[in-house]
Amino acid sequence: MPYKTFGFTEEQILMRDSILGLLGRVVPAEKMLELDKESEFPEEAFQAMATAGWLGLPIAEEYGGTGASNMDMAVFIEAMGYHHYGVRSAFMTTSIYGASHLQYHASDGQRQAMLPELIKGNLKMCIAYSEPDSGSDMAGIRTQAVRQGDEYVISGQKIYITNAHVSDWMVVSAKTNPEAGHKSLSLFLVYSKTPGLTIRPMDPLGSRTSLPNEVFFDDVRIPVANRLGKEGGAWPMLMRGLNQERLLLAATSAGHSMRILELVRNFATNRKAFGETITAYQAVSHKLADMHMLTEGSRLVTFHAATMLDAGEDAVLETTTAKVVATENNFKVADLGMQLMGGAGYMAGEMQRLFREARLGPIGGGTSEILRNVIGKRMGLY
Repeated sequence: MPYKTFGFTEEQILMRDSILGLLGRVVPAEKMLELDKESEFPEEAFQAMATAGWLGLPIAEEYGGTGASNMDMAVFIEAMGYHHYGVRSAFMTTSIYGASHLQYHASDGQRQAMLPELIKGNLKMCIAYSEPDSGSDMAGIRTQAVRQGDEYVISGQKIYITNAHVSDWMVVSAKTNPEAGHKSLSLFLVYSKTPGLTIRPMDPLGSRTSLPNEVFFDDVRIPVANRLGKEGGAWPMLMRGLNQERLLLAATSAGHSMRILELVRNFATNRKAFGETITAYQAVSHKLADMHMLTEGSRLVTFHAATMLDAGEDAVLETTTAKVVATENNFKVADLGMQLMGGAGYMAGEMQRLFREARLGPIGGGTSEILRNVIGKRMGLY
């Protein structure tokens, strides 16, 4: 298989081999380029993962899932990041982001009704937090939910909402008491076909198979029963999932870096210039060595953070560090790879797609700048 598995359990190796085999059959190289060119959601891969039971991997056994550990999930997501960034995104918006809110914050009735359908691939989800004037600043959102009897009326706008255009349900953050700061935030389950809700796909640089979207709420009415948790209780719910999100974004970037390194190494060892294979020149071999070190460093910090989470440790510093290191390393690896492949990488093809995808890492899921603030606070610097 394509990369080292030292430290993995037998079950984790089997899991990795299984998902790579499935994706290799359903989303081969030519299919990846086609999906990227057409900005098409990888529906066939999503349904294949559902059939194989993978959509339930992070979900508790009592709801029909597997109850995977953080290390299990890091291994799994790394493999998906290695094979195809967009398929990984399709998995995470539903099975990580959406499912975690259902599992931990929804009513028993909502869990029983929705989680089995999600696991079977009959239900897709997304999260709608970001707004034009507030990305990482959750307290600055302007979308409001006003209670009127047995309903809430939601008005406002969200932006950069991944896979909203294909989702059946979205988890929406809105203010229920604009004067209460963080305690003004509440979360709601909103059906994507509700009257007054408009979704417009956007045109991103990369990750074109899991598009970001603008979402507009024009007096969208939902039942009070669709509120998740208590009114004004969203903040701890939002914070609860940050460790896992940062860990899995780091794992994605580690896997993505491995694929870039493999692609460029294969190119360089078969490319000749001035009568020699170009790896004979230090200017090339040293860049490949740098790519290897950056990739291995990403894997180390990612799996260290996963191990700490599974041990029950307070791992905010470690998961945040892993996310910054792995995503920034990913783009450095992509940049070096593009340079080494030259025109062959710059033209439409796999290297160009990988380069475009890698640029999202230091931005999405908390920018590197915001996360450096978190690291500084955890270090006791301010």
